[in-house]
Amino acid sequence: MTLIKFEPIRELETLHDRIQRYFDDFPNFGFNVNENFYPRIDISEDKENINVIAEIPGVKKDEIKITLQDNILTIEGEKKKETEQKEKNFFRSERMYGSFKRCFTLPDLVDSNKVDAKFENGMLHIQLKKIEHKVKSEKVIELK
Repeated sequence: MTLIKFEPIRELETLHDRIQRYFDDFPNFGFNVNENFYPRIDISEDKENINVIAEIPGVKKDEIKITLQDNILTIEGEKKKETEQKEKNFFRSERMYGSFKRCFTLPDLVDSNKVDAKFENGMLHIQLKKIEHKVKSEKVIELK
């Protein structure tokens, strides 16, 4: 019988992500509020790696910070608004700006020394090498 570790925090993160996606689809519901920029992120895995792909258009490479601590991946940065707007009358403004910070608990342990990150054309690709699970052997202890 396989036991699965219950992690209530991961369940809350999943619920938070679902609610956040709903609000991202309808950013301001007609209200004029200060909006934040949240890059869209996909996390997948294969036998050897965990792969993270983030859409971060309009952000420069040197304005992105990626950290990995205690199996938590953090991506942060800032999408700056263009400052040159000489008497423009906007008919519509949907682009979002601001600083962002996204944190993810990774599903498996990863080797922090074997992380590869590339940023091209507004797409961030992170590949994290999984740590091989050691086969746990069961030892029967004799009662005396």
